[in-house]
Amino acid sequence: MEQIDPRRLLIQIVQILEQLNIHYLITGGIAVLVWGRPRFTADIDIVIELKKSDISKLESALKRLGKSGYVDKTAIERALVKEGEFNFIDGKTGVKVDFWILKKDAFDTSRLKRKIGKKFLGHTVYFTSPEDLILIKLVWHKETESARQLEDVESILKISGQDLNKKYLKVWAKKLDVEDILNTLWKKLKLPVSFRKRLRKS
Repeated sequence: MEQIDPRRLLIQIVQILEQLNIHYLITGGIAVLVWGRPRFTADIDIVIELKKSDISKLESALKRLGKSGYVDKTAIERALVKEGEFNFIDGKTGVKVDFWILKKDAFDTSRLKRKIGKKFLGHTVYFTSPEDLILIKLVWHKETESARQLEDVESILKISGQDLNKKYLKVWAKKLDVEDILNTLWKKLKLPVSFRKRLRKS
């Protein structure tokens, strides 16, 4: 296998999605690299707005990345129906790409609209906003009790905190029922007084 560098595969996947006109945003560990602390991740998480007519084209394009790659068309179809996820495993590196189907709810609609383009290895890649990354990781923590999710949120608050849209963050934290967890983290991090005042006013 080649040396693992998920960023190279990410660019290839993004180019496929762009060619097929499939809207997407990058979330998960690679998004944390953009908005929080650097940390190793061998997986790629992508939220996609998929239509039934896209399934065969996406499956074929992923298979063309390498003969030893793995993707299951039935799993894609099932994920679309259930608004769940399916994965692609790159045969060259063993990197797993988790594709999450965009849900038809207000939060997913909002985070797709708020995606932010960043230069990544010379290519413009669209990432989830730092606010939406915080929110989804708080939701994942609530569902799985994963400490890694909270560690990621803490790093995003520390590094991108001054530039966050606090009003948006607080409104959606309440709607997603993760407001208490967010408030606990703010207190734990002992943010500067000026920052806490802005949080209360927003």
